[in-house]
Amino acid sequence: MQDSQAEKVRLDKWLWAARFFKTRALAKAAIEGGKVHCRGERCKASKEIRVGDELEIRAGFDTRTIRVIQLSEVRRGAPEAQQLYAERAESIALREQQAEMRKSGILGVQTDGRPNKKQRRQLLQWREG
Repeated sequence: MQDSQAEKVRLDKWLWAARFFKTRALAKAAIEGGKVHCRGERCKASKEIRVGDELEIRAGFDTRTIRVIQLSEVRRGAPEAQQLYAERAESIALREQQAEMRKSGILGVQTDGRPNKKQRRQLLQWREG
């Protein structure tokens, strides 16, 4: 089956071909783990997607909302893979904003691990008054 004539492609195969995941097994695991939604619904790896479908993909800290432009079962270079989908402008802006917040440390307190004995005493004194 050539990818130019394909009307439907398995979701895990397309995610692999579009280079969202390194292997089909990782794509399948992400789909089964609920990290990929098609048209707003959780789906199976065997789901056949079509041109125009909207996918929401969570990987790590990032969530991407994309629209399928072309179908392919063959994994090619990154420039060709990027032509298979279009990411929404809101999704790009949100990802960049969250990345900036992570870099600045707004999202959480970073520590060097557990406090040592002296630091624990200081914490106890601070809590007591």
